[in-house]
Amino acid sequence: MITVIAVGKIKEKALTALINEYRKRISSYSKIEIIEVNDEPNDKLEAEKIKELEGQRILKQIKKNSYVVLLDLQGKALNSEELAKKIEQINTYHSSNITFIIGGSLGVSENVKDKADFELKLSELTFPHNLARLLILEQIYRSYKILNNETYHK
Repeated sequence: MITVIAVGKIKEKALTALINEYRKRISSYSKIEIIEVNDEPNDKLEAEKIKELEGQRILKQIKKNSYVVLLDLQGKALNSEELAKKIEQINTYHSSNITFIIGGSLGVSENVKDKADFELKLSELTFPHNLARLLILEQIYRSYKILNNETYHK
């Protein structure tokens, strides 16, 4: 089971359509769930308080037996083959449930970082967190194609 917990809602219809397409493709290989938690308005609170409130919402959604992968700029960068191998290792040695966490625009609280079993950096580039959702779904799908020795455009 793959779970993606993301802060905020996707507002762009084109992005939603692409996310739904990869969600559908992944469902041929694994159950998949996308959980959106509310983001905190940035107008009145300081950054740490916002991350704390969003972090509480994220932590409530993590299943007890899940292996938690946090998408983080300070995480370890993997290529597609390495990510596929990582998913296979997690499923073999840790859990059949993998949760990917995408924080809000300010990042995540220390409590969320502490909960992570692995921190993954998607790229040296910085992406909006709503685009990160599409990118991780595409990479999860690509990982399943690699693990099943199926062709997928490069």
